[in-house]
Amino acid sequence: MSLCVRLLIASLLIATPLLCGAARAESLIVSVSNHRVTVTPNYSGEELVLFGSIERDGKSRPAGTPYDIVVTVSGPRADMVTRRKERKLGIWVNVDSRAFVQAPAYLGIFANRPIAAIAPPDVLRRQQIGLANFPLPQRLGPDIADVVPTDPFRTAFIRLRTEHGLYREQTSAVTFLTPTLFRTGIPLPAEVPIGTYDIDIKLLADGAFVARAETAFEIVKVGFEQFVANAARHHGLLYGLATAMMALMTGWLASVVFRKD
Repeated sequence: MSLCVRLLIASLLIATPLLCGAARAESLIVSVSNHRVTVTPNYSGEELVLFGSIERDGKSRPAGTPYDIVVTVSGPRADMVTRRKERKLGIWVNVDSRAFVQAPAYLGIFANRPIAAIAPPDVLRRQQIGLANFPLPQRLGPDIADVVPTDPFRTAFIRLRTEHGLYREQTSAVTFLTPTLFRTGIPLPAEVPIGTYDIDIKLLADGAFVARAETAFEIVKVGFEQFVANAARHHGLLYGLATAMMALMTGWLASVVFRKD
């Protein structure tokens, strides 16, 4: 399906509630270049492109009003653990850990300018804009709650994910092609996990939230990698036995080939 067709469909879907009487000054129409990314054995990462348009009506802000766009890409979610190590008797050992509950494996935040310059801190917190305001609930004893951005475990968790290219905040990534037409790239590293990715697009003006749109894409494995992944997921016992047999056969074959008479 071409980009023009996608934009037309999105326009019709958004126009329907407007015709039914919903009063909205501005609205967003967005489309991503590829809704299904396939991962093959030689996959080395790629970049998707998100295009968007700001639709205005008679109740919109005056012409020439500068807009801000923040795009948040997240998914898939899983429980993860961050551990703190200390050196004791010359050996690095784990001394503490913190479990993050249903944290996104990939988190990308893309804006047209620095997050702090887009809106006041209370608006950024309320709209969960930026890495510092994105909720990353942790298991704290019997409770599950988010913590302050300066929490050492949260800081270490974000730093480690950032080093692998899985978490990022880019504040000059959204480009306005015209005052109401914008685009941004969504980089996907080679080790990006399979699953569904949600894209949340927020429109702001003069530090205030204006409108929001959502879309998504999916990353799937194909070929032999998909067969192995499905076998491990749906037939765990047989997969484990087959893996053990292959390891034994490989070891036996290596002993025969490299045996010294």
